[in-house]
Amino acid sequence: MRAQKPLAADPRERILFFFSISLALLLFLPPTNAHAGQFTVSPIRLNFDQKNRSGVVHVLNEEKEVLQVQMKAYVWTQDAEGKDQYAETDDLLFFPKLATINPNQERIIRVGIKQPSKNKEETYRLFVEEIPRKDKVQEQTQIRVAIRLGVPIFVSPAHHQVLGHVAQMTLMDGKLHLAVQNQGNTHFIIESILIRGTNPSGEAHFSKELSGWYLLTGSKRAYATDIPREICLSTSVFDVEVKTSEFVLNEKLNVDQNLCAP
Repeated sequence: MRAQKPLAADPRERILFFFSISLALLLFLPPTNAHAGQFTVSPIRLNFDQKNRSGVVHVLNEEKEVLQVQMKAYVWTQDAEGKDQYAETDDLLFFPKLATINPNQERIIRVGIKQPSKNKEETYRLFVEEIPRKDKVQEQTQIRVAIRLGVPIFVSPAHHQVLGHVAQMTLMDGKLHLAVQNQGNTHFIIESILIRGTNPSGEAHFSKELSGWYLLTGSKRAYATDIPREICLSTSVFDVEVKTSEFVLNEKLNVDQNLCAP
């Protein structure tokens, strides 16, 4: 059973902004401390469509020293398990590809698409990555931490179809399994998944919340959570509520106690 209702856009989407840090070792000697560059990127995402085909990204150097960054564009997809996958692409136009930014100064990166999407949303990430520099004074004692920020870029199709489904909800090996599937032609964000268990009297006695992430068009993400045997044996129904950036999905599972953990 599925039920969907619209939701207003939620500013908490900001917490989903992709942030990854890679370590670059400058010496073979064991380091005694680490140093990280600091910069910010805005906006946290870009949205393009048939009419709006370009935009800008602002990179602000918050350090007291000169910052060097490089930009790379990637196609952003998700595999069969919903994990993010990236492959370099030339679908995006951006300039510059390398930039030197003085302390407390900002650099604008201009970004555009070669052609708009047709039948489904196209998704990319523009990564802004610090180029580590050697510190001549402290190079014997430090490692350099390079910051890498990825800006999501969504290229919308002419016609949107936002559709989701909760699938594969089962009890197995002491776990409740379920999957959320994107059946539409544009992405949505899984903000939370709330699992509730009720006993035969209709009283709620189990509750657990799982976090989410972007779910791209055509993708499916599987979830599993432990259900203790004593909870499982006293539960008649598990209800699942999936809150997304676009709608709410509901599904339920009648418990077969023979499938509870031994």
